[in-house]
Amino acid sequence: MTSSLTLARVQGDLDVLSRAGLDLDDFLAEATASVGRAVPWVGACVGTHDPATMMLTSARKYGVLEADNEHDRLFGIIEYGTDDATSFRALATSDHRAVGVHVVTAGDVERSERMTRLMQPVFGFADEARLLFRDGSGVWGCMAVFRGGDEARFGEQEVDFLGTLSASFARGVRAGILTRLAAAPAPALSTGGPAVVIVDAHDDIAQISLGAEERLAQLGGDAHRGDPLSLVTSLVGAARRSASAPGAALPRARVRTASGEWLLLHASPLSGARGAVGDVVVTIEEARPPEIVALVVAAFGLTPRERDVTRLVLQGVETKEIAAGLHMSAYTVQDHLKSVFEKAGVRSRRELISRVYFDQYVPRMGDDVGPLGWFVG
Repeated sequence: MTSSLTLARVQGDLDVLSRAGLDLDDFLAEATASVGRAVPWVGACVGTHDPATMMLTSARKYGVLEADNEHDRLFGIIEYGTDDATSFRALATSDHRAVGVHVVTAGDVERSERMTRLMQPVFGFADEARLLFRDGSGVWGCMAVFRGGDEARFGEQEVDFLGTLSASFARGVRAGILTRLAAAPAPALSTGGPAVVIVDAHDDIAQISLGAEERLAQLGGDAHRGDPLSLVTSLVGAARRSASAPGAALPRARVRTASGEWLLLHASPLSGARGAVGDVVVTIEEARPPEIVALVVAAFGLTPRERDVTRLVLQGVETKEIAAGLHMSAYTVQDHLKSVFEKAGVRSRRELISRVYFDQYVPRMGDDVGPLGWFVG
């Protein structure tokens, strides 16, 4: 086991990195490397999630996994389409922030379909530890670290230590989302048709529109980035599971491109013969402002009451009306606003509105910007 001094230093480093206002790529690269000093790994995969749906929104790889994207699509199907007690979605609904597959399965890692279909036969990994990026504002991402057959399995103490880093990672991801400002409007797609991907019952891409190819290309990046189609297959796996659960919401994810454009990806299963789920249609479109405003506000790490106050401020409601509507005193509203301003890094209502709308979304709208009420309707 790593020395207590090293563990403390890594915890301190993660806390500092999460408060440094780093770009998302820089934060995750430095934080993942730091974890390796306390919990050694040969390969690591880090994902970000839409906190409203727990769907994958990006993936980055380090160590022996860097630039190895050949099997990313299969990962998406397995991770979201199978019932595994160590999946990130299962972890998000539990009281745990980290798990070790070897520990959870009492050494019988073959109980994990992810291990038997992918991690063992393809990569030669013998064990995996997983960490959820969670704080009081939600779940913002995840990390999986791996060891080979000749290395020691992840022990309970190592898994427990990973759990102590959960809030720092969540804070760093939230900050990273806010550091990337919206760029100038991206060039129009070469095709005016819908951006659609159809995945068949055998998990193969049956059809893909030109618009979808262009959209997915915008989600690429450097050598650390995973295959953007893993986001599509993750939605496919989740859509198939939702089809077997009456009333379940269809999977969707708000995803940001390298240029700062926000996209909305959502999936719908198509019934085949005798009601069986066959093809799944994934649609990619530019996200509407209300969806992005909600995500940006959540990234500030506000309490539920602070979110209520912020929502009304963004609608232009005055303090007295906010107090009456939320059944609190005007002084309490001001106290909440003071906390909101501090967390958002602003000093006034006007700066808050600019931080939410104009930094994160409006630059992409060009000159076609209506009243602010249009954004929160």
